[in-house]
Amino acid sequence: MPKITVTVTLKPSLLDAQGRTIQEALHSLGYTDVQNVRVGKVIELETQTPADATAMCEKLLANPVMESYRIEVAEVEE
Repeated sequence: MPKITVTVTLKPSLLDAQGRTIQEALHSLGYTDVQNVRVGKVIELETQTPADATAMCEKLLANPVMESYRIEVAEVEE
């Protein structure tokens, strides 16, 4: 059965407050070369109908107004 991985992040034009907080924390730990931290979510699911992944993202998994998503499909070895 195919395994789908959906990666959801805020659109680049939106401020990522959580990413900014992490970036500042990394800087305080001495990792001053870290820039442009973005935080998102990863959703993994297995389905017989991987073609439905885009519809799933548009209807539930992502907010298309604020978020971008990337879909990866891989076959699971059984």
